[in-house]
Amino acid sequence: MVEREVTVINRLGLHARAAAKLVQLLGQYRSKATLICRGREVNGKSIMGVMLLAAGKDTQLTVRLDGQDEAEALEAVCALFARYFDEGG
Repeated sequence: MVEREVTVINRLGLHARAAAKLVQLLGQYRSKATLICRGREVNGKSIMGVMLLAAGKDTQLTVRLDGQDEAEALEAVCALFARYFDEGG
């Protein structure tokens, strides 16, 4: 199991389009994905779960991955956050 804290840095936060990109990305990996925010844990592969986090700009999330490709998945997720969900800086 690996986990890392990430910050939502894009202007609109983890809105519908960004959440969909995250869920789609995590769906490419076999590892179990969990997002943790303000004490709430959700399935990172569930669009409804991710949207329920209501993570706005500057929100801290913990990304937890568990499985055979966990390290690769974690790097991909962190890269997605770092590039503002491809929405520009």
